[in-house]
Amino acid sequence: MAAMARSGIVKLLCSSALLLLCCFLLPGALAEERFYEFVVKETLVKRLCKAQKIITVNGQFPGPTIEVYNGDTVAIKALNLARYNVTLHWHGLRQLRNGWADGPEFVTQCPIRPGGSYTYRFTIQDQEGTLWWHAHSSWLRATVHGALIIHPRRGLPYPFPKPHSEVPVILAEWWRRDPIAVLRQSMITGAPPNVSDALLINGQPGDFLPCSSQETSIIPVVAGETSLLRIINAAMNTELFVSLAGHRMTVVAADAMYTKPFETTVVLLGPGQTTDVLVTAHAAPGRYYLAARAYASAQGVPFDNTTATAIFQYKNAPGCPTTATTAGAGAGANTFNGPVGRSSATSSGRHLGRTGPPPMLPFLPTFNDTRTATAFSNSIRSPEPVKVPGPVTQEVFTTVGFGLFNCRPGPFCQGPNNTRFGASMNNVSFQLPSTVSLLQAHYHRIPGVFTDDFPAFPPVLFDFTSQSVPRALWQPVKGTRLYRVRYGAVVQIVFQDTGIFAAEEHPMHIHGYHFYVLATGFGNYDPRRDAARFNLVDPPSRNTVGVPVGGWAVVRFVADNPGVWLVHCHIDAHLTGGLAMALLVEDGESQLEATMPPPLDLPICVL
Repeated sequence: MAAMARSGIVKLLCSSALLLLCCFLLPGALAEERFYEFVVKETLVKRLCKAQKIITVNGQFPGPTIEVYNGDTVAIKALNLARYNVTLHWHGLRQLRNGWADGPEFVTQCPIRPGGSYTYRFTIQDQEGTLWWHAHSSWLRATVHGALIIHPRRGLPYPFPKPHSEVPVILAEWWRRDPIAVLRQSMITGAPPNVSDALLINGQPGDFLPCSSQETSIIPVVAGETSLLRIINAAMNTELFVSLAGHRMTVVAADAMYTKPFETTVVLLGPGQTTDVLVTAHAAPGRYYLAARAYASAQGVPFDNTTATAIFQYKNAPGCPTTATTAGAGAGANTFNGPVGRSSATSSGRHLGRTGPPPMLPFLPTFNDTRTATAFSNSIRSPEPVKVPGPVTQEVFTTVGFGLFNCRPGPFCQGPNNTRFGASMNNVSFQLPSTVSLLQAHYHRIPGVFTDDFPAFPPVLFDFTSQSVPRALWQPVKGTRLYRVRYGAVVQIVFQDTGIFAAEEHPMHIHGYHFYVLATGFGNYDPRRDAARFNLVDPPSRNTVGVPVGGWAVVRFVADNPGVWLVHCHIDAHLTGGLAMALLVEDGESQLEATMPPPLDLPICVL
């Protein structure tokens, strides 16, 4: 009996050990290696009645959707057949210890030259939700971008009822000219870049723009079913309100982090931000506009005042065709993003899904509705109480705003009042190196590329949000100055908007990190007054935070990712003006707390 008992105990222990081993190994065993090839090349497309060449990936606009699972390893070979240098950035991926795959030009790598290639290799580590990828070189991201969707580990559910369908909704801007030419004109003249000519939803302007209604994006739905809309603001320079006629949206995630669900009729996204919403098709079967329009917070500053539309179309609705094409950006679903001549029309040339009763229009806020923008942003919370890191061991208080460089009046001095337009953080207008990347200079200890003396506080204290800041404070100083951070430090950054030239909301993005947004407010930040407003219970976790117009935002994170990580405004007109800096996060004590060695195929810098 004793022997039998011992045998039973041994079997039980072995079974328990095997079960425990499976718990550790199963997630890894289910993970996959995924390979993609991205060919960057010119493609002829037609928008707003005009055919023009744009830079695309694999001839698609928007670009291919990447769909992976948490835990997967990904390799993406980028082959540059375009005439411009290019890099690719995987927006919101933490890239732990692997800044070499992050992508910003001359920050973590030198560009992929025409004819060259580079394979981005990374592992998805404890991230899931909607992110996106885009070019991070010059203004190529205007047309070189796409969705990056990370599903939960195989076999694990969403923290909400599984939707019947999932549809990426990519918002963007369109110029009738080459966006690179728009930027170059601005850099030559010193004037701000020209605004875009149209807004887009999944690559199309929609029904209200010339020569566009036949290609308006269609999102097919079935009455009673729930769709997950993965909304991505890939616009270059415009924050956007989004609304859907006849339906309410339930926000369930932002920047690939789950949120407390809440209902809304309007979503606000700054460039770089993503928002996941659930929509149940409970309205009378028909056609409803999904529309996007600018939130333009800067007074007196030109902006794109068009309205982009897509159609939320019920299948088998009265007066609608029984089959609908979809112009969503999902894998295999984007039927209108290819070169001129590619179409999903029937053999008779009639576009199924683009006939039927006129869609219902949604309510959209006015372009300067800061109250609605603030109410939406303040509604985003983490789904459960979180452990906010503390106490703070390194703090940065930085201004974010515009500046004007004095210059001799003439063709190269066409900014406001005969100046050159610029931007800065703590009065430093960020300048990229041109012969080696910042990460390479740090890793290989190459001197003379940067300094690590970015000021932790503004060099001059003034009434930051005043509309009459003294002109002596308007001119920033150019420099490549990084802020050094100790590994494991608890970092708190206060972003403070200024009234220099014009106050404006700035979507500030930190590469390599998610952070808790503890508070936002208007006016000048006062730590003695405003620290009491910090949400230390369920603050949202973001990778891009909107710093309110004429206001401030406070974020906090643990510096657990060594490397050089860009911090910048995701409005590209501001980034190219110098509204950026970089964090230099030191290695920790162990090998697993240090930056990985660079890959062998890292693009070579050309002197």
